[in-house]
Amino acid sequence: MTESFDMPIRPRRLRHTATLRAMVSETTLSVSDLIYPLFIDETVQVKTEVTSMPGVYRIPVSLAAEAAQEVADLGIKGVILFGIPLHKDDCGSAGWDDDAVVQQAIRSIKAQTPDLCVIADTCFCEYTDHGHCGVLKGEHVDNDVTLKNLQKEALSYARAGVDVIAPSGMMDGTVEALRSALDQNGWQHIPIMSYAVKYASAYYGPFRDAADCSPQFGDRASYQMDSGNIREAIREAQLDVTQGADILMVKPGLAYMDVIRAVKEVTDVPMAVYNVSGEYAMVKAAAEKGWIDERRVVLETMLSFKRAGADLILTYHALDVAKWLNDA
Repeated sequence: MTESFDMPIRPRRLRHTATLRAMVSETTLSVSDLIYPLFIDETVQVKTEVTSMPGVYRIPVSLAAEAAQEVADLGIKGVILFGIPLHKDDCGSAGWDDDAVVQQAIRSIKAQTPDLCVIADTCFCEYTDHGHCGVLKGEHVDNDVTLKNLQKEALSYARAGVDVIAPSGMMDGTVEALRSALDQNGWQHIPIMSYAVKYASAYYGPFRDAADCSPQFGDRASYQMDSGNIREAIREAQLDVTQGADILMVKPGLAYMDVIRAVKEVTDVPMAVYNVSGEYAMVKAAAEKGWIDERRVVLETMLSFKRAGADLILTYHALDVAKWLNDA
């Protein structure tokens, strides 16, 4: 005979069916939370898969609008563009050329899918021949000279029709410089999504393969953050809000859930997280080995970003996630 227990409080009651679990879920994930990165490459004529990122491609400018249409058709609201130019130099001047690779892609995408939010990563690592995020003075990035070039780059993107500027170089004063330049030139309506909290991370390896932007010497630890620091993250985020950032970002995501939560609790603007290339590649590699259930792991990770406080998720999984959610 089975003994019964008088237990009036049973949390399991609300887990009994899938419908009940969905009804009381504290955190939800939707397609509108996603932003998909696109690598627009001036050096290729056909889509070229990134070896270390299965399912991610370098896309020629001629196919940028087609790629964006696929994103929009899935219900994803935004893309972020990274450019690989034909020409690189010591200051990254292709970044502010009005006919450069990202500027061409912006115009093409906005003509094809005008309602899709086009975000431009605003930095120089893809455009410099040394792979660092600005103008060098010796072996160090000159912060203030780089700010002037970032202003030129942002204004060039604005002229092309970009919806959001996303500075990623971790130069001090970037948001203030870009806000000033945009406002003074009639682009007051363009928001800034700041990579406010960007760590010097080993998780970026495959991205550097995709964007052809590995530093030719040293690393970026003198301007990106130390992975042990969280008080510094809060300070960086608060500084950017004060300077006019409209959206903040924490990058990477998976190893920095505590940082997402900490920044979210002390700021009042939307929070983005970048689910970076190394995080993507690890999941893909394990899934190809049959060691994990890719769909379940990816959806669990996305939901965890939301639970930590993210409002927007930049992820290379976005196309798959959108298909899974649309089919649910």
